[in-house]
Amino acid sequence: MTRALGQRLGQELGQTVVVDNRPGAGTSVASAYVLQSRPDGTTLLMGSNSLATNPTALPQLPPRDPERELAPIGLAYMSAFLLVVRDDFPARDLAGFIAYAKAHPGRVNFASSGVGAVNHLALELLNRSAGVALEHIPFRGGAPALIELRAGRVAAFLATPADVATQLQDGSLRALATTTAQRLDQLPDVPAIAELLPGYEAVYWQALFAPAATPEPVVQRLTEALQAVKADLGFRASLAARGVALLPGGPQELRDYLRRETALWGRVIREANITLE
Repeated sequence: MTRALGQRLGQELGQTVVVDNRPGAGTSVASAYVLQSRPDGTTLLMGSNSLATNPTALPQLPPRDPERELAPIGLAYMSAFLLVVRDDFPARDLAGFIAYAKAHPGRVNFASSGVGAVNHLALELLNRSAGVALEHIPFRGGAPALIELRAGRVAAFLATPADVATQLQDGSLRALATTTAQRLDQLPDVPAIAELLPGYEAVYWQALFAPAATPEPVVQRLTEALQAVKADLGFRASLAARGVALLPGGPQELRDYLRRETALWGRVIREANITLE
């Protein structure tokens, strides 16, 4: 998604945009690189949920205060998760799933892509919102979690729509709900968790940032280019086909969004006593 966005952004800016992958330390390696770069608009950060979770889960790593250390340019996109179970799971809908979990406390296990991953935090939010105690089973990524789900060794998983499209079509897996605030256009028959648990929302998101000292005219030019890309109906449609939705909003909307996400996931991390290494 970042490469697709970068290519279109380069067209708007009239220059080449290079995507430089710098993984490690819960995305802090990439963040530190951008924070140490010259604030001239030529080095940007495609930030994600980790900017909202790391200040609580990994407070020793940069950026310790993203709101002060980064200049927001705009929200980019978000991807939903689907609560999926095997077709032979006793519950047929979300209400039934919650009722089953309450009737079998601590005996319904739930896979995630790893401790602190977005779908792990979404699970913990579900535990608190629904008053259940689903047992967390972390894996090293979504692929092994799906293997264990299909084998029947875990009961449920929060997967991206693209990851389970084939299994939903062949009927081996069933989607009970989506984590977005509203139903997904491509899956209109799958309810949102928020329909049963008002206020619930947990998505993977990314947004564009620059170093904090970047001049305002530069931030404004980047913001205008990003908004132009997001207004492209063809680009929007190409991402929607992959279960990805472009998010509206410029610097202020991103600032407010990051503040809300930091407060929400900070509370979930503290209440669930989640620690990362």
